Amino acid sequence: MTLQTDPTTMASAAASGASTPAGGRAPLIEARGIAKAYGAVVALDGVDLDLYPGEVLALIGDNGAGKSTFIKCLTGAVIPDTGTIKVDGQEVRIRRPQDARDAGIETVYQQLSLSPALDIATNLFLGREIRRPGFRGSVLRMLDVPAMRREAREKVQDLGITTLQDITQAVETLSGGQRQAVAVARAVAFGSKAVILDEPTAALGVRESRHVMDMVTQLRARGLGVILISHDMQNVFEHADRIQIMRLGRRAGVVSPRTHTMQQTIAVMTGAATLDADGRVVPSDEAPSGATS
Repeated sequence: MTLQTDPTTMASAAASGASTPAGGRAPLIEARGIAKAYGAVVALDGVDLDLYPGEVLALIGDNGAGKSTFIKCLTGAVIPDTGTIKVDGQEVRIRRPQDARDAGIETVYQQLSLSPALDIATNLFLGREIRRPGFRGSVLRMLDVPAMRREAREKVQDLGITTLQDITQAVETLSGGQRQAVAVARAVAFGSKAVILDEPTAALGVRESRHVMDMVTQLRARGLGVILISHDMQNVFEHADRIQIMRLGRRAGVVSPRTHTMQQTIAVMTGAATLDADGRVVPSDEAPSGATS
């Protein structure tokens, strides 16, 4: 495999921020040394991650690279064996999904976790339902459906989602793209800091995929941090600010679409190449023993 690499460009890219956004901003989410093993199988081996406000960080890797396990550690679905997670510089203990939500981290899983029989508004407030005031809400536990529908409509409009016209419509009647929009809207409505999207366009057509990726752009514009897990390299290179490459349970490197090509990124992801200390892509058989991850 021939890798077209400009050493000067790659060295300057590493120095100027291929792995760190310019401006010296503090990370929104900072994970260090995340490790997880299932018996003799090591799923994660000391993985680091930095996510900055107003940034789309793509997380890519082959099947079995550790992407899903790592994200589950960030969201409380899996408890890591070792490692630390900080949000806004403060260490947090994420032992269950509610801990992640309390820290301002929301996740849209590939399965979406929607209730098809319920309408859009109810799905947006699933688990966070608004109760009626007074005795009817506190004792009889009656839902304030008008309030939920009103707030749901406002949240959908704030996101600029035009594909959801009637928030009283049952989710089971929506298209795949519309269901994804509902899941994203729910995450943004309550995710005050970061949103994690797991393969958001995997089962969508071209038009619906475009709508979802437009929402990703809007999330970045709102100042949220976005972690995008995707196998669609075209979407990754079009929308991500940085790309973290996972391989065999480790971080193989962090590159930027501005400084590294898709060919180079895929080569690192598959193990055909590696990144040296200056961020240059070199074939694996020529990689020095200290090649960085």
